Amino acid sequence: MATIPTAKLKTLYAKLRPGQPITSSELAELGISKYLAVHYARAGWLTRIARGVYSQPGAALYVNPSLRALEASFDGFHVGGKTALDWHGVRHYVTQQPLLHLYGLHAARLPLWFSSRFPAEYHRKRLFNETGEELLYVDRWTGDAANPLVSDPERGWLELLSEVGVRQPLKEVRELAESVHALRARVLRDLLTRCTSVKTVRLCLQLGHELRAPWASKLNASTLPTGSKSPWVARTRDGLLVLPP
Repeated sequence: MATIPTAKLKTLYAKLRPGQPITSSELAELGISKYLAVHYARAGWLTRIARGVYSQPGAALYVNPSLRALEASFDGFHVGGKTALDWHGVRHYVTQQPLLHLYGLHAARLPLWFSSRFPAEYHRKRLFNETGEELLYVDRWTGDAANPLVSDPERGWLELLSEVGVRQPLKEVRELAESVHALRARVLRDLLTRCTSVKTVRLCLQLGHELRAPWASKLNASTLPTGSKSPWVARTRDGLLVLPP
């Protein structure tokens, strides 16, 4: 143990929180090389959970710091859709271990060290005109820099709508729609203006008017990208989905 640089070890433990994974690149920023990280793991000061990923010995990983650790590997990575709505308190029912809905701009696969611990589904989606460095209405959860990026409720709602007919039943979306009356019309308008999915724009407008949501009356369909004057039609698991212009 005398060969282990104690100053670097103290710096590491001052940074590393319980339940937090730390990658080789993050260790390198602390002056800890890959060789030294392996040395720490062999000495019992770190636990190797995957190639290039470590944690404190004997500590189970927590979901928030684990999500935060994934951001460097996925362009535009964030918690979105149904999970974002659930975290913001918009839910129809509570499940004991809900599936995490995670989003990014490119095709990718969640690492096994994460997916084996946290039930999750990754969605590659370019729903808005944006870049991975400047995601629209995505913020650190509770404003804590150690927490993952999470969609604001308005973005989460549109991300959920974009999944209708693919992997999201319309019936459940209608049930959730009853809980989104407090969405900010200004934010929805901004997002819808930059939305690349005609289906999502039309479905948002239709559900908003059907449920007489306060924000729906503040949206002008003529200024939004609703596509052509023809109905949008698609066959889904729920049957035929027809969205008027």
